[in-house]
Amino acid sequence: MKKFLTAATILWTVSSASAQNNFDGTWAGALSGVQNLRMGFNVSGHKEAKPVATMDVPAQGAKDLPCDTVIIDGDSIHIKVVKINGRYDGKLAEVNRIDGQWTQNGMSLPLNLDRREGRVELNRPQTPKGPYSYNSEDVLFYNENKSIEYGATITTPREDKQHPALILISGSGPQNRDEELFQHKPFAVVADHLTKEGYVVLRVDDRGVGKTTGDRSKATSEDFADDVMAAIQYLKKRKEVDKKKIGLYGHSEGGLIAQLVASRSKDIDFIILMAGPGVQIIQAMAEQNAALMKTMRLSEEKANQYAELYTTIMKKLTTAADRDAADRGVNNALNVWIAKTDKTTVQATTGITDEDSREKFAYEFIKLYDNKWMMYFMQYDPKPVLEKLDCKVLALNGDKDIQVISRTNLEGINKALTNSKSKVFEVREVEGVNHLFQECNTCTVQEYGQLEQTIKPEVLDIVTTWLNQNVK
Repeated sequence: MKKFLTAATILWTVSSASAQNNFDGTWAGALSGVQNLRMGFNVSGHKEAKPVATMDVPAQGAKDLPCDTVIIDGDSIHIKVVKINGRYDGKLAEVNRIDGQWTQNGMSLPLNLDRREGRVELNRPQTPKGPYSYNSEDVLFYNENKSIEYGATITTPREDKQHPALILISGSGPQNRDEELFQHKPFAVVADHLTKEGYVVLRVDDRGVGKTTGDRSKATSEDFADDVMAAIQYLKKRKEVDKKKIGLYGHSEGGLIAQLVASRSKDIDFIILMAGPGVQIIQAMAEQNAALMKTMRLSEEKANQYAELYTTIMKKLTTAADRDAADRGVNNALNVWIAKTDKTTVQATTGITDEDSREKFAYEFIKLYDNKWMMYFMQYDPKPVLEKLDCKVLALNGDKDIQVISRTNLEGINKALTNSKSKVFEVREVEGVNHLFQECNTCTVQEYGQLEQTIKPEVLDIVTTWLNQNVK
């Protein structure tokens, strides 16, 4: 996820604060006119006349962002965050309230803050809270050669019998067992819902995250598939699990991993692909880039021209024999594209205005050649993997998803499954939801954290109905 906030170095200015006012503590409020965007400042050192502060914007993934300058003058406070061109100017309205303005890039909006205990928390009404009507247990298990220890939570119905079981597999990037993002906990919500419906659910910290050990720096989706295989072996040892009804629930890249595991393991009875890929990843990523550019108000023509460049560059990278060949391929592709593309499109889509910016743009792609995960990911084609499947499949995607475009990916999944041995499969588009299956308004990536809903209840019902009909 992209953040518009960037960390900066702490500097401070000694204040001439009057003794009766104390700004130390956590202050939080909602930015007026921006849906659900809560901001907070953690101020300390006022009593020692050396005030410093950090900034939190949970909806944008910012926590403990250092502020550059903190000036306290009597009952007024002024905070600057230079690298994001932001400034807060406020005045104590009462002991525990500051009325003020947040200014960024020339735009100023009211931001009134209340003193509070603890950090800024976002409203996430779907996050489950105990006591639960089922068993919830934090567990540890190992892979076959004991090289990795996995931290996980398993939730089981209280009925003393065996139940179908699911392993939840997160999307790309390091994620904890709840697939936590902007204080949303989608996997906790899914596990809560499905366990209440009579299913065992195992959710696991990704390799190198939380309680799970292992080095993810050189790991690929293949390695993450091995992690899922270890989770399967753990589930098979649990007395609550029906060993003939073990399945996978994969979101985004997790759907790719679910495909890989199901194509190799006879233990898998079913898989649920949530915004999983159905076309070659290079195509999927080119479509994603074009869709993201359209949300930035670029024309479809400009977005498609950039997608063409992206596709060409990634093909050069993934077929290069070595880094020098990757360097030549990227630069040649970029030069050809620039030569045939008008300057306004070049600048709007790539930011290239001169030779220096051209070199920087090319370098950002060239260095991907050394990223083992990226090179595997970009070469992945789901078609031959899906065609090997012999298990039940449910594939869902949101029609507002701009990361894994619904139409092309669902069509690819449906076509491949038609040619597979899978006798039971359903491919379905869900209206009005984004990549996280939230009901969205602008449906941009930036909106994920602003929305209070973690996952549309109808999506959970679709999954449950399909499971009850085809698995239970």
